[in-house]
Amino acid sequence: MEMGLAGKRVLITGASKGIGLACARAFAAEGSVLHLASRDAARLAEARAQILATAQVEVAVHPIDLSRPGSAQALVAACGAVDVLVNNAGAIPGGSIEVIDEARWRDAWDLKVFGYINLTREVLPAMMRRGSGVIVNVIGLAGAKPSFDYICGATGNAALMAFTKGVGAGATNRGVRVLGVNPTATRTDRIITLTKARAKTALGDESRWEELLTNMPFGRIAEAEEVADLVVYCASDRASYLSGTVIDIDGGQLYR
Repeated sequence: MEMGLAGKRVLITGASKGIGLACARAFAAEGSVLHLASRDAARLAEARAQILATAQVEVAVHPIDLSRPGSAQALVAACGAVDVLVNNAGAIPGGSIEVIDEARWRDAWDLKVFGYINLTREVLPAMMRRGSGVIVNVIGLAGAKPSFDYICGATGNAALMAFTKGVGAGATNRGVRVLGVNPTATRTDRIITLTKARAKTALGDESRWEELLTNMPFGRIAEAEEVADLVVYCASDRASYLSGTVIDIDGGQLYR
């Protein structure tokens, strides 16, 4: 299926591993020009090498901490004009409100919640002046299905869902689409770490983490490539009437 993404300039945050890296590979397969951002310079270099080994595309890497003031402006200045922004960077810790103190809460939101908002603020005006562009926010199912033991993430994701819907509804007046995807538990280092923490609390043994995932749809967690395929579709011409919406990629988990 022709996605119309060849030659499109795509900026992906949190791109050195997990869903972000899977998105980078998927856009590379479509012939997009890639800008990959992450705090981990070494992993970024590895990601670039992996992509160039399988696809003949341009790949620029940007080691940067998007929780820092001014980082969004610096990143966009380094990238130049982008056609697609995939907001994906974020690592919100698990735990109840009794466990996540104010400092950790603010640190987590500086990267994910304000990181998404600040990058959107930087790229959206230029997209609207051109009359084209797509922003895809990778958010998380906890925003639609909040839980006591992931309250910081659930609250942040809910905020980003509202942000996505509101901005996406208005951006279409200037030819720009903004939408989001809510992945369920996905096979990434981060999810495994979070689930191990839950297993230590619930079962007294972090090595039993897989026992907490046996009730997932289809009997498994999602794969990063499945999320990436949806992100690429949402960014493509094939989804040209999608904006101001958030799609749950959860195998129906929300209603189980």
